[in-house]
Amino acid sequence: MSKIKRKSDSKETKDKIIELFYNQHLRPTDIANKLDVKMPYITRIIQTDSRYIEEKEARKQENREKQKEQKRIYAQSKREKEKQDYQKLLVQINNDNKFLSTKRQVSDEKYAKWNRSAYDYDENTSDLILKDKIVAGFNVAKRVSNIVNPNSIKSNRIYV
Repeated sequence: MSKIKRKSDSKETKDKIIELFYNQHLRPTDIANKLDVKMPYITRIIQTDSRYIEEKEARKQENREKQKEQKRIYAQSKREKEKQDYQKLLVQINNDNKFLSTKRQVSDEKYAKWNRSAYDYDENTSDLILKDKIVAGFNVAKRVSNIVNPNSIKSNRIYV
């Protein structure tokens, strides 16, 4: 009695695996899914071919080139984003300079909004109190009274 050959043992299947791997450059997992053959069989067929080492090195080199390209694109997009952030910061600085260069009296509440990070909220009195470590001149409010909701005067400024 002769052995019944399985689908995966056929010459056609082996030729198809070799053709898909070396000519169409598919990965072994893709070949396994396409031909409904198990991975160990595919790798065994591929590794017995004389072109295997050369193909493996070529694919490694191709992957290195792809990684270099992806890193370059990532770095370029990061630089572009930093440039945009820098432009936004310059606009904010110019707006701040315009505001600060005018000769007008600023209320204590507006000053506290402008410098929100310099103040702590006192829940007992609903006041904003200048932090102890902040050294300020005599005309800077040490306490801004009757701030019911301190979140309402959070500054939109970017602190670097």
